[in-house]
Amino acid sequence: MPVFRTAFNGYSVKFSPFLENRLAVPTSQNFGMVGNGRQYILDLTPNGLVQVAAFDTPDSLYDCSWSEENENILVSASGDGSIKVWDLSAPPMANPVSNRQEHAHEVASVDWNMVRKDSFLSSSWDDTIRLWTLDSPHSLRTFAEHSYCVYNACWNPRHADIFASASGDCTLRIWDVRQPRSTYVIPGHEMEILTCDWNKYNEFMLASGSVDKSIKIWDVRSPRQELTRMLGHTYAVRRVKFSPHKESLMVSCSYDMTVCLWDFRQPEDALLARLNHHTEFAVGVDMSVLVEGLLASTSWDESVYVWQMGMDPRAA
Repeated sequence: MPVFRTAFNGYSVKFSPFLENRLAVPTSQNFGMVGNGRQYILDLTPNGLVQVAAFDTPDSLYDCSWSEENENILVSASGDGSIKVWDLSAPPMANPVSNRQEHAHEVASVDWNMVRKDSFLSSSWDDTIRLWTLDSPHSLRTFAEHSYCVYNACWNPRHADIFASASGDCTLRIWDVRQPRSTYVIPGHEMEILTCDWNKYNEFMLASGSVDKSIKIWDVRSPRQELTRMLGHTYAVRRVKFSPHKESLMVSCSYDMTVCLWDFRQPEDALLARLNHHTEFAVGVDMSVLVEGLLASTSWDESVYVWQMGMDPRAA
């Protein structure tokens, strides 16, 4: 299966919602501790993964998100607290076309609203989440209830105003941008929560992944107890993603260097596959919306893999 070697350590990978062969990979020098960043745009071709563009930044890049209304627009989360806006249709020297500098510390995640399509979220190590549109150079609102780093914030795929956040304060919060405060607080894990994702078929179902090595599935209407707890990773769970094609299917990646596929409807036998194609922390994983069963992952080992579910990512 195709593999691409990046110059820096991979941090995230996102398939384009418009072009089935395109993906974006933000990377960082020196494992994101200090140094530059590079935002890669890659195309999957018959000859493998090919670089379409690469944008260099003065600080690390930790995440990215494609626009839901323009196939050429991408935003990146930077270690200097900024959000870079890229336009693939603009001349290279014109990029970034915008630089949003409001967070006081590293920006950990960015996520575009797939319902309204005109706004995106950023979450940061400054304990806050901010709401943005491309039309305004300043954030529209700041959400500041977490007491530690907010590692992830993601929009509900069914509701334009609702999102979830995952924090190092060991809680998940559910927010409605029309309300002055968060609507639910879920004390989800006993250790830091690094990631969360909404089910694409059930608007009330949320997954979380933690430093405690577990993945939990929640019904946000009944947050006192998780629906399912899945064990299989041997170190912190860095990212979780629900499938856009099958309700019970999900994928995760971990500091144990593995990518795992799960069926949470089978709690006794939920782990479907454990993939060991990375040789360093596996920190980014995604499932294509446009091609069923197509997956991608990236790692601190400076590699990006794309493969079809059921295949070995390392197979030629």
